[in-house]
Amino acid sequence: MAPSRRDFVKASGAVGLWAGRAGLWPSYAQSSTANAAPLAAPRRSEGAFTVVDLTIAETTIEIGGRRTQATTINGTVPGPLLRFREGAQAIIRVTNKLKEDTSLHWHGLIVPPDMDGVPGISFAGIHPRQTFEYRFALRQYGTYWYHSHSGLQEQLGTYGPLIIDPAEPHPYTFDREHFVVLSDWTFENPYRVLAKLKKHPDYYNFQQRTIFDFFGDVGKNGLMSTISDRLMWARMRMNPTDIMDVNGATYTFLMNGLAPVSNWTGLYKPGERVLLHVINASANSIFDVRIPGLPMTVVQSNGQNVQPVETDEFRIAAAETYNVIVAPPGDSPYTIFAESIDRSSYTRGTLATRHGQSAAVPPRRKRPILTMADMGMDHGGDAIAGMAGMDHSKAGGSTAMPSGSAAHAGHGGAAPEGDAKEQVKFATAGAIRTSGLRAPGTVSPAVPHDEATHGAGNAMTPATVRSRLHEPGLGLGQDGWRVLAYTDLRVLKPRPDFKPPSREIEIHLTGNMERFMWSIDGVAFENSAPIKFTFGERLRLTMVNDSMMHHPMHLHGMWMELENGHGDSIPLVHTVNVKPAERLSLLINADAPGRWAFHCHLLFHMETGMFRVVEVSEPTQDMRSPHEQMKSDQQPPQDHKEHQPKEQPPKEQPPKEQPPKEQPHHGGGHHGG
Repeated sequence: MAPSRRDFVKASGAVGLWAGRAGLWPSYAQSSTANAAPLAAPRRSEGAFTVVDLTIAETTIEIGGRRTQATTINGTVPGPLLRFREGAQAIIRVTNKLKEDTSLHWHGLIVPPDMDGVPGISFAGIHPRQTFEYRFALRQYGTYWYHSHSGLQEQLGTYGPLIIDPAEPHPYTFDREHFVVLSDWTFENPYRVLAKLKKHPDYYNFQQRTIFDFFGDVGKNGLMSTISDRLMWARMRMNPTDIMDVNGATYTFLMNGLAPVSNWTGLYKPGERVLLHVINASANSIFDVRIPGLPMTVVQSNGQNVQPVETDEFRIAAAETYNVIVAPPGDSPYTIFAESIDRSSYTRGTLATRHGQSAAVPPRRKRPILTMADMGMDHGGDAIAGMAGMDHSKAGGSTAMPSGSAAHAGHGGAAPEGDAKEQVKFATAGAIRTSGLRAPGTVSPAVPHDEATHGAGNAMTPATVRSRLHEPGLGLGQDGWRVLAYTDLRVLKPRPDFKPPSREIEIHLTGNMERFMWSIDGVAFENSAPIKFTFGERLRLTMVNDSMMHHPMHLHGMWMELENGHGDSIPLVHTVNVKPAERLSLLINADAPGRWAFHCHLLFHMETGMFRVVEVSEPTQDMRSPHEQMKSDQQPPQDHKEHQPKEQPPKEQPPKEQPPKEQPHHGGGHHGG
């Protein structure tokens, strides 16, 4: 039969919708369909420079079959893959087509401060209808990512992967690679999400304990123990299921810009070794990643090669990156499963030999419950269990830690009473310490902590804080699977010149969860003073988490060396996840003069105050910083305003549907997403 006019119209509409949908797909969906690597931003050469052009604009995209507005880079979420080679000189021109300021920060890259991309800290931001030229040398290798540091644009989709291929061959072999960019998306206006949290911090927590949980706990632990536990939590006005502020109640978790129903697929051939670049580009989420039935070998962390570690699962906090190698046997499909830390939802993709294959999606595990240990209130003599057998004394030729010092606390017994009191005094003061420092590369000791308050912005203080680097993490380790821990990470080769620090700075990660206020040392960003580093010094930065939330802390401009007990083989990190009631420390070479951002990478924590400026003093005349050396190797920089129009930009407009009088504090423009 000849088609009727109505059939023709319906068919034409379907074809138009399909064509339109192709234009709305993220670049990753298009490329995976064609069995190719993620689409990279076009590059060209200008003299010695590799040039990339990026445009930030508001774009309609599709997520899980639903149309939505996103703040995109070159029209996609995630933005295009930026790929360079170590040693290259890069120019990245970013054009702003929004009605508000924007920016891009190169997360984990060591760049000059004016190229770091944090408005109000290192540059003025990119105004509407203007183009800013980022120009820097690429003097490192690894898997990184980039994102907006303006407002809540990161939550709106302004992020993408960034890979720097090494100048020398990889220390590991692989036949194929895929990029796994994890993120979170809300169809709500993110400013409304934050406004809800400020009014009711448990707004999205639909996993609270019920009467059935009460009777279940009575059956396991007894009536009086269960009542005592409930009363203790009530007195503290805390919620043991308050693990993530925003979760699957509003979030759709994405893999390469696709919802779980869309099933991103990465192809492989039987017998191949597949390298997965796993990037957590989420705004507020922590994921537990596993591939059921397929072991993973971790070969890179935070963009730096590490000694290979085989594992079945790893936790990846916001802003962290891991490279893992898998070798699928046969030709079966495998599910890449990324479950949110609170088990409220997940995202997934498939490793397969052809498109259309799908493996079973594992059921979500039971949501975890915070314990008194997460409040720093349950630390027995074996609190540091799991550290046994590690060589805590190996550190740059030193064979032992200082005798009688607090370095012995928590390692085979409690600290001497005098040391404990001194540590409490030091923690309370939040001061700089220059004597009695333990050997470099060793694990931070457990410290009694009940006298510390850290200002009006802090609502709680753990009784004891300790290293939790060896722990798999809340809700992990009970399945019989191997779980990666921070203590599993070692650099490939010990550092030839591993020096001790000359001083220690201790800071506390603080907050008031009932009011959704976050801070450092009890002081929100707008009332804080910069943390001072002296150029050329080597210092220890000790972080203490006084809250019951996780905080992935990120320092711009400089590497941090995580003291995980491996002496001169401790790993380099740009971001470290600090667990509740945890005390950890990092070594830093202050080799980058200028002003740098230091903050929690959970966007809403940063936006409400957990942010500081680190100031590194200028070098003396007889010292040249790496950034000065870098500039001398480049061509004379052009005027970064040469592409900007002369007319004044329009006044910044608030995001659409932004509720009046409930805008989150932006720190006077110093930071954002």
